[in-house]
Amino acid sequence: MRNSTNLTFSFPLKSLFIFVGLLIFFVSCTEKSDKMEEPLANVEDVNSEVIYWSVRAIYPDGNFLEIKAIDSYGNTYDIKAIQDADQRSLLDIKAFVKGEILPVKILADEDNLAPVKVITGDGTLYGVKAITSNGERLNVKGVKRDGNIVHIKAIDKNGNRYAVQAISPTGQLNDVKGVKTTNEDIEYQFLGHNIYAHVKALPQSGDIGNNFLWHIVSIHPDGYTLPVKAFDKDGNAFDVKAIQDADQRSLLNVKTFVGEMKQLPVKLLVSKDKYIPMNAIGEDGTLYDIKAITPDGEKLDIKGINRSGNIIHIKAINKDGVIYGVKAISPEGELNDVKGIKMFKEQVELILNNVEVYAHVKALPQAI
Repeated sequence: MRNSTNLTFSFPLKSLFIFVGLLIFFVSCTEKSDKMEEPLANVEDVNSEVIYWSVRAIYPDGNFLEIKAIDSYGNTYDIKAIQDADQRSLLDIKAFVKGEILPVKILADEDNLAPVKVITGDGTLYGVKAITSNGERLNVKGVKRDGNIVHIKAIDKNGNRYAVQAISPTGQLNDVKGVKTTNEDIEYQFLGHNIYAHVKALPQSGDIGNNFLWHIVSIHPDGYTLPVKAFDKDGNAFDVKAIQDADQRSLLNVKTFVGEMKQLPVKLLVSKDKYIPMNAIGEDGTLYDIKAITPDGEKLDIKGINRSGNIIHIKAINKDGVIYGVKAISPEGELNDVKGIKMFKEQVELILNNVEVYAHVKALPQAI
């Protein structure tokens, strides 16, 4: 049996414990009360910088088509996704018309294809079109609903459908989708129009396509692509592709296609240069330079510019030192980052055809 003297305190000591306990309880209650009473409306955004993302349709060949608002006179206006906080999970899509920022919505329609429109302040509707390189204007429609999501596509005269995406200045890519917050066909009414869904830009869901080859491109901050090619010593150009040869897009091989049969590995090479060179390696050790091609024919170097653990970030670099992201784009519009990956801590990852390799080059899903 315990000695009762071990369980009792002298009166002053007991009073001190009681006082401290009450003080802690009071402070705790005060802190909780302050937090509970803090109005959510006063919570500030983490990031107030506004970043404008280009909105584009993606052709199966990897090229981008501009998406524009078009008035009744045929005048065109920019449509952008707006990132105005420290998140890219849900971005507004707006049209920029004569100094006004206007909403873009999917309208309720009895047709199977729901029209995507810009709505002006007086309720006038502007069309939304994808514009091809030869000036053809493709309809942009909501084509299918999956739960709260309405899939939006650009549609050509033959009925072919092309993904619509938002592209950040750094080459991140979000899907442009209709978003519903109710189960009703009519979400709400706005300036005399029945709204079927809001139009937003969301992170890609990661659907797996059936196409074997993904295009390797560099993405300019203005939202257009630069083709990436391999060049031999005589200046002949060869395609560089990512290969999806299984039901996954988590790690795709990047290869250079020479002739009808040869697929040459693409690697980052051991070098003492500031940036790590990226080359295709022939069977005899011949190196092919990998370049991004600008619209005026300038060839930009593609290099590994820095390392984050097992990942080496790969960029195209223009003559002023400005860097552009390098991506793999599927014909359906899915996008992976092109990165160097290391399996070992050693400088030389392997020796391939007598060439010292620093890292493998793969296409990986974008990190959010």
